[in-house]
Amino acid sequence: MSMQTQRIAEQNASSRPAARKVFVKAFGCQMNVYDGERMVDVLRARGFSPANAPEEADLVILNTCHIREKAAEKVYSELGRLRVLRDRRREEGRDMAIAVAGCVAQAEGEAMLRRAPAIDFIFGPQSIQRLPELIDRLDAGERGMVETDFPAEDKFAKLEQESKAPPAVPPTAFLAVQEGCDKFCTFCVVPYTRGAEYSRPAADIIREAERLVAKGAKEITLLGQNVNAWHGEGLDGETWNLARLLEELARMDGLQRLRFTTSHPNDMDDDLIAAFAENEKLMPYLHLPVQAGSDRILKAMNRRHTAEDYIRLIGRIRAAREDIAISGDFIVGFPGETEAEFADTLALVREVQYAHAYSFRYSPRPGTPAAEMDNQVPEEVKAERLSRLQALLAEQQQAFNRRFLGRRFSLLLTGTGRHEGQLVGRSPWLQAVHVPGAGHAIGEMVEVEVTKAGRNALGARIVA
Repeated sequence: MSMQTQRIAEQNASSRPAARKVFVKAFGCQMNVYDGERMVDVLRARGFSPANAPEEADLVILNTCHIREKAAEKVYSELGRLRVLRDRRREEGRDMAIAVAGCVAQAEGEAMLRRAPAIDFIFGPQSIQRLPELIDRLDAGERGMVETDFPAEDKFAKLEQESKAPPAVPPTAFLAVQEGCDKFCTFCVVPYTRGAEYSRPAADIIREAERLVAKGAKEITLLGQNVNAWHGEGLDGETWNLARLLEELARMDGLQRLRFTTSHPNDMDDDLIAAFAENEKLMPYLHLPVQAGSDRILKAMNRRHTAEDYIRLIGRIRAAREDIAISGDFIVGFPGETEAEFADTLALVREVQYAHAYSFRYSPRPGTPAAEMDNQVPEEVKAERLSRLQALLAEQQQAFNRRFLGRRFSLLLTGTGRHEGQLVGRSPWLQAVHVPGAGHAIGEMVEVEVTKAGRNALGARIVA
């Protein structure tokens, strides 16, 4: 900053509240949740504390998702509400800054400012480490800043230097180990908004995991756009794969459970499949998107695998861990999809038998090859097909949950339920489980017996 800007920043600093609050709202994927938590960590070092709602905050950050059009439009609706809130606060003699981060920010940049001039600054997912500098510039009176470059410095290393970690974390925590994507699926914006695939060194990951466990985490989920593509520098200087990293993390005292998401079928190597049988801390749950059941559609999506490749892979995974819960992603109505090709997707779903799945109508993303393809499927056709697919997936999810009636397993208590005295946890298969929690506390691991099985959750009683 110039000397004049520095003086303005110092004057503004003297007039603002000694303790400021930040509220981060994350849209979309778990990586956005993780990035939002890192933003709060970094801002703690600048005197900010977390706010529970925008109404309490001096700074609101919308951490956005650009995977689907509806998610992007939600951001603009939220910006409209925040502008009204800020106007009301200014009438009361208080102010509130508004920032937009994440993939919509990265993709639209300056265009966002023109559409929503209430925004004070914008920064992309690779620029979180620039947040302290952006706050200094904001305090100096600068507005309309856009930081969407792909900086050369290591984002994660810089965040580690800048952050002031919270005094405690929940029993379950996220830890990003990989970011970006080199797959270039024709429907997806991630390679353009998150950049090329990058794997963090194992030493950095282990150090962050140790901090999380020391502050209360019992379960850690490793995150990445293609997390099973992780190939990072190991503690021995050699390149490790994800199975080797999971093996090292499993040695950590106090860490009781490990998970990872999201995976690509082409990166499920033999070591990682074997880890489900050999690593006792790795939970029996795998999110493995396939997107479609038609080979022609998969080729048009640039998925680089066939439906049969995927089905054979599921068979190998289940041979390693028979009780594993398989989750997936599906896109309905990709350009040119015929009724027969949609039937191929239904056939694949019946073959695999999913424990859970996410399914969406295809939504064109500007700048992606699929958005320019001919034969875009009418919205009413997409909606009708999606309804049929979701009915089948719901039936499978209900059937999967019913298998647990009368079964016992260890449950990690992670939060409170909607009813008095009720606690909620996650089963090893990632189902939500509700239990009467009298005499127990969040963070405990308890033995439960399942007494009810709904589509979206299980009911159970604590038996030990």
